Amino acid sequence: MIEIFLRTLPFFALIGLGFWAGSTRFFTKEATASLTRFVFFFALSAMIFRFAANLPIADVFNGRLVVGYLWGTAVVYGIATIVGFIRKLDVPTAAIEAQCAVIGNVGFLGLPMFVILFGEVAIGPIMLMLATDLIVFSSLIVILISVGRDGQVSLRIFKTITLGLLRNPMIVSISLGLGWSAMALPIPAPVDSFLVILGGAATPGALFAIGASLAGKSAERVEIAAWLSFCKLFLHPAFVALGLLVLFPIDRNLAIIVISAAALPVAGNVFMLAQHYGIAPQRASAAILLSTMASILTLPLIIALLTPS
Repeated sequence: MIEIFLRTLPFFALIGLGFWAGSTRFFTKEATASLTRFVFFFALSAMIFRFAANLPIADVFNGRLVVGYLWGTAVVYGIATIVGFIRKLDVPTAAIEAQCAVIGNVGFLGLPMFVILFGEVAIGPIMLMLATDLIVFSSLIVILISVGRDGQVSLRIFKTITLGLLRNPMIVSISLGLGWSAMALPIPAPVDSFLVILGGAATPGALFAIGASLAGKSAERVEIAAWLSFCKLFLHPAFVALGLLVLFPIDRNLAIIVISAAALPVAGNVFMLAQHYGIAPQRASAAILLSTMASILTLPLIIALLTPS
């Protein structure tokens, strides 16, 4: 575990540097928002497109991986939702809590970290997880919030979901990259160099942006944040492991990558959704902050438990 901890420490050190910059106001909220937009729309998109364009299609899609990951995620989503209903939460608030319990920071933290930890074999599984989270669970929360507020699902909601997916740069870059791969075309050298340079800013930029954004997060409702962090950091990888190692077994090396990625802390876009809809943003904020801090120790522990000595 010590070796894995030392290998993951630089990533969390960059997050810590961003947190320091944000908390001291050296990096303002406006600067953090601009950096996040740069990483999200440009640097990370360039990295994802280049990765996808250089991957054979056969190495990307794995039906059993998707089913096993979906099964484990759905179980934890259901557990968090039931616990929310027991506490007499309404549907939209329970949906935000369930989203905190299963949606990890796969794009900003997982992809750059796991490519370095596990090699390029991690790219395909991480992209599948990212696409599943965006297509299935980002759509599900919009539907649940709509049902909770309006009592029905309108066709307008599906238009909103579709447009949201089409405008999401991660979905667009994955789709374009895989399309390029399917045509079996080499990336021209100048374009490849451009993507390498721009994509190279994704890892430090994303990690710094995570830390700077955490500086503005509150630690209110700590007991709820602790429960949601437990779901995300322990229950989620545990049930994904059950899905991928027992119920829908896949290659163990691929399973280790997906299970480890399921142990990533709560994603920042959950807070953005909560803030956008005005539903428990402080709760999501606290879960992101607490789970990210705890994952400095829990993520290396889980990877060490999964990785053969």
